[in-house]
Amino acid sequence: MRKLVLILLVLVAAAGGAYVIAGFQAPPSITFTQPGDFAGGAIPIEFDVASATPADLSIAFEQGGQRTPVVTPPSGSSFVKTTVSAASVPGLKIAAGPAKVIVTASRKVWGIRTVSTEVAKSVTIRLEKPRVSVVSTKHYINLGGSEMIVYRATPDDVVSGVRVGDIEYPGFPYKDGLRIAFFALRYDADVNAPMRLFARDVTGEEAASDFDHLTFTKPFKKSTIPLDDKFLDRVVPAILAGTTDVAPTGSTIEKYVVINNDLRQKNNAKIHSMAAQTAPEMLWNGAVFHAFANTKAEAAFADFRTYVYQGKEVDKQVHLGFDLASFANTPVVAANRGKVLFAAELGIYGNCVIIDHGMGVQSLYGHLSSIGVKPGDLVEKAQEIGRSGMTG
Repeated sequence: MRKLVLILLVLVAAAGGAYVIAGFQAPPSITFTQPGDFAGGAIPIEFDVASATPADLSIAFEQGGQRTPVVTPPSGSSFVKTTVSAASVPGLKIAAGPAKVIVTASRKVWGIRTVSTEVAKSVTIRLEKPRVSVVSTKHYINLGGSEMIVYRATPDDVVSGVRVGDIEYPGFPYKDGLRIAFFALRYDADVNAPMRLFARDVTGEEAASDFDHLTFTKPFKKSTIPLDDKFLDRVVPAILAGTTDVAPTGSTIEKYVVINNDLRQKNNAKIHSMAAQTAPEMLWNGAVFHAFANTKAEAAFADFRTYVYQGKEVDKQVHLGFDLASFANTPVVAANRGKVLFAAELGIYGNCVIIDHGMGVQSLYGHLSSIGVKPGDLVEKAQEIGRSGMTG
């Protein structure tokens, strides 16, 4: 009898020990990927489940102190992706404001105990849908040109603007609830590229609207640029001495082609990055551009150039700017009031100044012999910012 009691005591102790140890086993872990910080009336829910044994799962929505079960995923799921809305869950009420998505996961340990975890993801519900509508009329734009549009977009915090093809041009608040966007039809775009206003909220929901516009083709100049050793020996070492973005090897002409291609692309990427630093308000006054006196246009925008060396074509590029010839060491002035974003050497542009005039409008001044401003300076229209180079 004593042996039996002893055996029973040992078994009870072992079972108790196993039960206690089971409680220390790792519960399932939950890692959310959705929702984000914001969601609309249809809430996307995605999460990964890591569990030593198949886990039972449940999803609840909590708002205003009320928790409502919404989904019971299949037991043992390692990844769950679903969408919850008032329409998909009878009795579920979703209101604008803070809420939580709560996932509970539990698994059996040795068949004697359950270990559980509960993870909550906070989310702000947005139910006001984005809206956008055009106000201005008669929008005309040339291939390679730009245009302005006036429109309304709500709610106030939506990201909005004009989408041309797959390129987005942001809009900015103006006055009386209006917004303004400046947009372009790139020189290399389809002249019939779709153009639409858009407004997108923090949940990713988007509204779009067509607007009246006419586009026009425009022939661009094609020119041949002869290269000689005198020119190459002058410009190639000078450009390479001022940049670490490229380190070409080979002959001088081979180095020039790397500069004309790779360095040009990197410089243009730098210029493009400046657009994100634009002021949301209009900084300029009156007519946008100062009339540059005593200058002659030597090259136009979107000039398609073929480069020839020793009778052979070595490169093709598109010149994205205007070359205004003047006298050497002539004062170069700001096209209009704005803030200096960049004032330093910039690869193929030499000594360069970039001025932000606000609302996405910026101007670039390259090939300067000297720079008279620094980043952060607020310059006025026609204020001297530097001097022209040795060729004017």
